[in-house]
Amino acid sequence: MVSNLVGTLLGFPEIARIVVTLNIPELIALPAHSRVQVVENAFPKGFAANHNAAFRQCAEPYFCPLNPDIEFDRNPFPVLLEALCRSGAAVIAPLVKSPQGEIEDSIRRFPTPSSLLRKALGRNDGRYVVHEGQAAFFPDWVGGMFMLFKSRAFCALDGFDEAYFLYYEDVDICLRAWRRGMSVLAFPQASVIHDAQRASRSGLRHLRWHVASLGRFLWRYWGRLPKVANRLP
Repeated sequence: MVSNLVGTLLGFPEIARIVVTLNIPELIALPAHSRVQVVENAFPKGFAANHNAAFRQCAEPYFCPLNPDIEFDRNPFPVLLEALCRSGAAVIAPLVKSPQGEIEDSIRRFPTPSSLLRKALGRNDGRYVVHEGQAAFFPDWVGGMFMLFKSRAFCALDGFDEAYFLYYEDVDICLRAWRRGMSVLAFPQASVIHDAQRASRSGLRHLRWHVASLGRFLWRYWGRLPKVANRLP
């Protein structure tokens, strides 16, 4: 996945630098290119710590945390960068689809105990209904598999909160952006493919991380969620 992703990104002229973090020792055949920088961790770090470390290598005006299981059917960066600049948002995200073409719920409202209960009961938890090609809008938060930040905004937010090892870092940084008077933009006119591994649904360790991160988020923000005007830009 990583090799294919890096090869695709090198074909996009907007990409000035690709930082690949090897969180554990492994051999990956990456293209030899001056735009590819490899970071090898001495010990495994969490999602937030790894992306914050990558950002410290960033001298460019934009920063895009990207999962290795993302694929592209076309280059989304020209329209995303244009929309990000035009809207004044701090971060933008495209529509995310599965390899089968189904729309994933990567554009969401902030979780609350009541919404989580409705979800557990199989009821409507208040998520957005998003269609491919619809107009851009400002949601509560967007998923961390693909987030395109203005670098100055990511810096002003002090990056991802490293108290989360895995899961909910994306929810947290979007919430802090809204609290700081910044905005989060969803742009369904561009899309990417996410070959999601869904580790928390099958692995006990990932499930523990998921539950711990959810508990941390609710403890910090329950009853203190910012008001988000889900308007058009």
